[in-house]
Amino acid sequence: MKFLRQFGIILFFSFLGELLHILLPLPVPASVYGLVLMLIALCTGILKLTQVKETAGFLIEIMPVMFIPAAAGLLDAWPALAPIWLPILLITVITTVIVMAVTGRVTQFMIRKDKKR
Repeated sequence: MKFLRQFGIILFFSFLGELLHILLPLPVPASVYGLVLMLIALCTGILKLTQVKETAGFLIEIMPVMFIPAAAGLLDAWPALAPIWLPILLITVITTVIVMAVTGRVTQFMIRKDKKR
């Protein structure tokens, strides 16, 4: 029953994100709205981490399974992707390296900032 309640809370924030996506004319995905709303609720204390921790951990654990349909879709679309596979590969590798570098720098900045306190 605890997991159903936690999952309901997460779904509620996803629903609020969907509503914001419909109401606001911005090109922001509904899932991002939902995540930002949940972050705000967690930071302000409206929502306690213990209220969603176990279910969130479970959802993170099964996340790789959610990518299987997307991978199968890419294999199905191979005839359209075959002529442009090299540019796609290069863009994927370059952007991955950039994201990793920026994430590392931001993490280092936050750790240094926290140590100064």
